Amino acid sequence: MKILYIGCVKSSKVFLKAILDNTNAEIIGIVTKVNSNYNADHEPLNEIAEEYGIDWIDYKNPQQLVDWTHLKQPDIIYCFGWSHLLPKEVFKYPKLGAIGYHPTLLPKNRGRHPIIWTIVLGLKETGSTFFYLDEKPDSGDIISQEIVKVDEYETASSLYEKLLRVGKKQIIQVTKDLMNQEFKRTKQDESQATYWRKRSKSDGLIDWRMSAKSIFRLVNALSKPYVGAHFVYNDSEIKVWKAEILSDVEIESNIEPGKIVSVDKNSFTVKTGDSYIRVIDYEGDFVPKKGDYL
Repeated sequence: MKILYIGCVKSSKVFLKAILDNTNAEIIGIVTKVNSNYNADHEPLNEIAEEYGIDWIDYKNPQQLVDWTHLKQPDIIYCFGWSHLLPKEVFKYPKLGAIGYHPTLLPKNRGRHPIIWTIVLGLKETGSTFFYLDEKPDSGDIISQEIVKVDEYETASSLYEKLLRVGKKQIIQVTKDLMNQEFKRTKQDESQATYWRKRSKSDGLIDWRMSAKSIFRLVNALSKPYVGAHFVYNDSEIKVWKAEILSDVEIESNIEPGKIVSVDKNSFTVKTGDSYIRVIDYEGDFVPKKGDYL
């Protein structure tokens, strides 16, 4: 089975290595982006391509991809970790179609920033889903789906790693099943479909009137490799990379949200809408002082 592989992020790299090291499938070409200002987890695939002697191109535009697909004549396309919609001429060309990946329990939670929204919304579980690409994003038939539990203290990086571990096993099995013609397609139930929108910078702004749990989830969701949650102090943007809820202290009802109630050597504690949260790791031009308001 001849695979044309498309991707440019960490998951793309992990899944590609899994296929190369654990199956007999033939990767006949790799499409990647050597440079990207878009993906926080950007990892180009050209070094792997050169290591394994696989033809590759640095993506420039849709027509380049259409032309190269026709030139390589793949049996199937794998497109994992790609920020562009594939032209119809690309995913309709291979006889076995094209397979994509989305880290939610499709048909629920299609769309943008799935890891971030999963944590921000406090979901207890998500999914690792491989599916057939069609003209509507994240809507094609499912070929493999696994439930992934989300811990209360989950961060973006820890959830990403969980998804990679599960997805790695899945793509090995999916590839073997496709090669043996033993795969099963399951249509998505459109009546159950939901969509997540693109996140804006304002979605990462900490409002200290929020509950401590909501702030905690926001910080975890936007932790590295993502851009970080932030607050603004004296017109400066301060990134918050790590925080914790103080649940074992008495809450004083006469303290306004946003007031710094204590400062330690490497942390400071702020009153929230319902409790207190300690900021442990932060970045920016800011020296916390007890009694200041954020």
